[in-house]
Amino acid sequence: MSDFTFTRSLRISRPAAEVFSWHERPGAFERLAPPWQKLRLLARSGGIRDGAKVSLLARIGPVWARWDVEHRDYVEGVQFRDVQLRGPFARWEHLHRVESVEDGRACVLTDAITYRLPFGPFGRLGRGFVRGELERLFTYRHAITKADIEGAARYLSVRPMTFLIAGSSGLVGRSLTAFLTTQGHTVVRLVRRATAAPDEVFWNPATGEIAPGALRDVDVIVNLSGAGIADARWSAARKQEILRSRVDGTRTLVSAIGAVRNERHRPFVLISASAIGVYGDRGDEMLKEDSATGAGYLADVCIDWEKAAVAAEALGVRVVTLRTGVVLTPAGGALARLLPLFKAGLGGRLGDGRMCMSWISLDDLVGAIYHAVLDQRCRGPVNAVAPNPMTNAEFTRTLARVLRRPALLPAPKVALRLALGEMADELLLASTRVLPGVLKEAHYGFRHENLEDALRAGLGRASLTHP
Repeated sequence: MSDFTFTRSLRISRPAAEVFSWHERPGAFERLAPPWQKLRLLARSGGIRDGAKVSLLARIGPVWARWDVEHRDYVEGVQFRDVQLRGPFARWEHLHRVESVEDGRACVLTDAITYRLPFGPFGRLGRGFVRGELERLFTYRHAITKADIEGAARYLSVRPMTFLIAGSSGLVGRSLTAFLTTQGHTVVRLVRRATAAPDEVFWNPATGEIAPGALRDVDVIVNLSGAGIADARWSAARKQEILRSRVDGTRTLVSAIGAVRNERHRPFVLISASAIGVYGDRGDEMLKEDSATGAGYLADVCIDWEKAAVAAEALGVRVVTLRTGVVLTPAGGALARLLPLFKAGLGGRLGDGRMCMSWISLDDLVGAIYHAVLDQRCRGPVNAVAPNPMTNAEFTRTLARVLRRPALLPAPKVALRLALGEMADELLLASTRVLPGVLKEAHYGFRHENLEDALRAGLGRASLTHP
């Protein structure tokens, strides 16, 4: 049985010590986990020093495989190695090494893997597949590492801060937490469990309860809390739950800010989620932050949601209401629901496909939140969307091209309305062409301005040649 090797190197325009420190911080594992892979973290002890271990479940085809890894050969600022104790490979060792170049102004990060496939000589049949998956994985990991570390250089004067996050267990909250901790910040999560962990604080937004001293030493509040818009059909009770979960949670946070008597000890900014649904169904009209709000259930929800957040301005807190578009990631949300159909070749446009769709990659949404915290030009409504909205027909054609599948089966409007009721008109068939006016004026640097690039990055197809 022979071993195989895989090596990939990356030049990063930051000092080696900075890059190595990034890998040592909490959140690095989650930040580097590819969103298209199904992973469950079971246990983690220590950081990356000798003897630290990570146990996880990885989905391989239809089965879940356990993977136990131990860190060894740690040399501070230089290297560490992951060695498989138990897992899907007969052998797996992964050396992470950072070498300084250009008189210390930059470095080269090298990932060198030695592996042996299972099942003896029969395992060699999977060599091409494994090699391709490693190419996908490290194209993604290196893109994230380089963008996160080099992008942080523009914020080098920022001191370590404490972020209080409501909705940290959701799709955006998990990604934001991993990003912030790798940037050297502390994250405190609001939870509904009475027995909170050291990095957690109890709250009950439905009753307005929040643990005493919850905002002690908190610099920033990020409010992402709210019942899922598309998690269930919209009955009258469900619509009320969607509204109340947003408004009540936001009011609870604003009340907690007001309870901090000394204004100098209050958070300096509240980032509160909203949505581009605030504009309603507007056809091809170009919409920026100063455009009028629209009509409809979602617009009414967003208007009340934003009003609750803006009340914090009277307490001397800068407020950003982040109007988010369709968040693209295979880890959840709209894209995750579309992927099975499109991978099976059963996808297609919705209705006539002419409705406009304003989207943003998950990494850009996380980046936009961070930028809005640090740039005071971000105040009031901020559209969290990529600069290039497109029609639903264009979106479905692009997704099909990235997946190398046809997109020939449209979903008629009548079928969508029968299946989803009012939700179909407001979530799927409404047309909203939104532009990121404030983010552009504040010079936020988008990672993914182009839809195809965003999809290829998120689906692990960035290294494939575009047809």
